[in-house]
Amino acid sequence: MSQYVETSTSRPAPDATGVWLIGARGSVATTAVAGCAAVSAGLCPPTGVVTETEPFAAAGLPALSSLVFGGHDTVDWPLPKRAEALAEQGVLPHALVRAVHGELAAADREIRVGGPAAGDTRSDEELTAAFAADIVDFGLRAGVARTVVVNVASTEPTPAEGAARRPASSLYAAAALRAGCAYINFTPSTGMGHPGLAEAAGRAGVPYAGRDGKTGQTLLRAVLAPMFRQRDLAVRAWSGTNLLGGGDGAALADPAAAAAKNAGKDRVLRDNLKVLPEGRVHIDDVPALGEWKTAWDHVAFEGFLGSRMVLQTIWQGCDSALAAPLVLDLARLAARAQEAGIVGSLPELGFYFKDPDGGSSALAEQYEALLSFAARLAEVR
Repeated sequence: MSQYVETSTSRPAPDATGVWLIGARGSVATTAVAGCAAVSAGLCPPTGVVTETEPFAAAGLPALSSLVFGGHDTVDWPLPKRAEALAEQGVLPHALVRAVHGELAAADREIRVGGPAAGDTRSDEELTAAFAADIVDFGLRAGVARTVVVNVASTEPTPAEGAARRPASSLYAAAALRAGCAYINFTPSTGMGHPGLAEAAGRAGVPYAGRDGKTGQTLLRAVLAPMFRQRDLAVRAWSGTNLLGGGDGAALADPAAAAAKNAGKDRVLRDNLKVLPEGRVHIDDVPALGEWKTAWDHVAFEGFLGSRMVLQTIWQGCDSALAAPLVLDLARLAARAQEAGIVGSLPELGFYFKDPDGGSSALAEQYEALLSFAARLAEVR
């Protein structure tokens, strides 16, 4: 007999919180929706959900069971089918996918067509207005207290300087502001970094944070780089390789998209070592790996009396399973920040990002800042 029993869907609680996912039918979004339903129903422990740990108990965060999902996407593959495909790759248990089918189907009914698609002649203003209307309509239908927009779409290339059109990620960011929603950029894409949007966020009176979720290789770098500096060990070179498949692998096969991704990886080293050492990260698309990724790092460093040494690391994991609990954390924290009247950039959430909005890039210091933020939220009622 399966350990998972199908859960029942019900109307959201009066204090429900909306989570509007950009890239809502992707692997990360699907895993987040399925995982939230499973944890809420007691089918699985909240492993990896930092906001479910004791330091956040008094922060007044919305309950996982109160989250209601919708979003934008350019594909029409239903979430239940996407979840079944993830189960085939070992990301989700088959029995769990069956147990949360109702929640996946409910979220899928709230997904609207994104864009801009090829041949779309609408202006940036028209696209922003359409996306914002979708978000507002979702909130009204779902009866939520507030909605957080989270970008979990594939990485886009950095736009050329002086480009006439905003990139898609920035159109969605502008739509979030227009809809009065907190915004999280979990991708390396431009998003709120486009000129003029930060000022617009201040006028909109909403919090925002980003960018590029820190889930694997850069998570290790954020721990190891401070160690070398604190022990006064001179790092001569730091090189890495990523092998990955799935949608992320295909997107990062574009050198311009890979460059946007690597900027955050480099920042962690530069901030912590105070210099960017030789070496670079190579990203290779290996479709056969599917949702799984292998990352190697090779660190050449120098110790006492010029002794030359090497540290090598191997990280093998599933990006969507690593990212999904962070998405749930960020949605809850941003929603609570908006409820508490906090507006503008949230550097306190740098713990979750490769390229955060200010603050330290060392993981231990970022965690302390996050705990202080939780304590601050606990004081606001």
